[in-house]
Amino acid sequence: MVAPKSLLRVYARKFKMSIRESILSDHPRLTALRHELHEHPEVMYEEVWTSERVKKEIDRIGIPCLPGLAGGTGILAHLPATKPGGKTVALRADMDALPIREETGLPYASKIDGKMHACGHDGHTTILIGALGALAQESDRPNDILFLFQPAEEGGAGGQKMVQEGALDGSRLGKPADVIYGLHGWPEGRFGEITVRNGPMLAATDEWTVVIRGKGGHAAAPHLSQDPVVAAAQVIVALQSIVSRNADPLDSLVFTTGAIHAGQAHNVIPDTVELKGTMRTLKPETRVMGEARFRTLVTSVSEALGCHAEIIWNEGYPVTFNDPWATDRFRTIVRDFVGEDLTEKENPVMGGEDFSYYGQVVPACFCFVGLRREGDEKPAGLHTPRFDFNDAIIPRCVEMFCRLATAPVKN
Repeated sequence: MVAPKSLLRVYARKFKMSIRESILSDHPRLTALRHELHEHPEVMYEEVWTSERVKKEIDRIGIPCLPGLAGGTGILAHLPATKPGGKTVALRADMDALPIREETGLPYASKIDGKMHACGHDGHTTILIGALGALAQESDRPNDILFLFQPAEEGGAGGQKMVQEGALDGSRLGKPADVIYGLHGWPEGRFGEITVRNGPMLAATDEWTVVIRGKGGHAAAPHLSQDPVVAAAQVIVALQSIVSRNADPLDSLVFTTGAIHAGQAHNVIPDTVELKGTMRTLKPETRVMGEARFRTLVTSVSEALGCHAEIIWNEGYPVTFNDPWATDRFRTIVRDFVGEDLTEKENPVMGGEDFSYYGQVVPACFCFVGLRREGDEKPAGLHTPRFDFNDAIIPRCVEMFCRLATAPVKN
C-alpha cells in the first residue's frame, strides 16, 4: 500500500527549504551543463562523451557509481539512506540524441553535423544530475536512491539492457528498487504542467518491413508484368481495414507506412517494392491480433495480384504502464508541490518509450512535463530540427525528483 496520504502531505509541507534553495542556486550551473550536453549529441550506444561527462559530475558530487552498463555507456549511481527502515526509489534519465540536423540557430547548437538533442534527453540528464547533487547534500534521507543514466532510448532498448544487467535488482550496486519514476519534457504542454495517468501512458511499438516481389517490365505493357507497385498500394490501403474492421472501435490501433522504395524510372515497372512501417497498440491481445492480421493480409493481397511478399517483423517496446500504486504515490506527493499544475492525461500517447521495461520488473510511474514558452503558440515538436528543451523547467523537475526520492514509501 502507499504510505498514508496524510503522512505524505505532512512530509510535503515540511520539505526542507534548504533543498529548494540548493536547487535554485544550482540552476545557472545546470543550465550551462544542459547547453554543454546539447552541443555534444550522441546517438544510441555512441554516448561515450556524454557518459564520461555524466560520470565526471557524479565523481564531483562524490557518490558510488557503476559505469559501463547497457552496451558500455550506461551508468548506475547509488545514494544510501541516512537512517534505517526506508525503501529504495529509482530515478531514470535517458542520454541519447537523434540523427537530425539541427536548425535552431542557438549559440549552443549541436557541434556534430547531422545529430542533435531533438527529444530533450539533454534536459532529462541534467535534471537527474541536479537531483543527485541536491540529494547528496541532504542529511535526512529515509530511502536509498538509485540514479539510472541510460543510453539508447531512441530505438535501441537501452532500458531493457539496464534491467538485464541488474540496474534495479540490487545485484550490481545498491539495494533492489521498490519503485521507479521517469519524466519527459512535453513541448505542447503548458509550462510547468505535470501530467500523469494510471495504466497505459504510451503504446507498444512494433516495426515491420515488407518486400513485395513481382515481375518488372515496360510501363506501356503492364499486362506482361506482375506489378508490385499496384500490390503495395493495395496493401497500404488494406492495412487500415485491420484498424476499422478487426479492432474494437473503443480500442487503439495504429498502422502507419512510413517508407516506400520502388523503381528509378517513370517508364519502368520495377521487380520489387519495399515498405516500412509501424504498428502501435495499447493492449496485449490487440498487439497479437494486429500482427496476425497483418501477416495474413499482406500475404494474401500480394498473392492475389500475382506477387509474393516477404515480411520482417521486429517486436518493439512494450506498453509504458503506470502502476496504480506508484502513480497514486506520485499524485499525492506532486499535488502538494505543484497544486493545479498536476493534471490527468485523459488518453495515452501512441508514441513509445523504453521506460516500459522498468515497469515490467518494478512498480513504475512516468509523467510528462509541459515546456511551452510564454507566447509560443506553435512550439517546435519533439524529433524536429527546431526543438530545444526549456531550461526554465529544470528546478521544478529537480525538486519533483527529490520529493519523490525522499518521501515515505510503504508497500
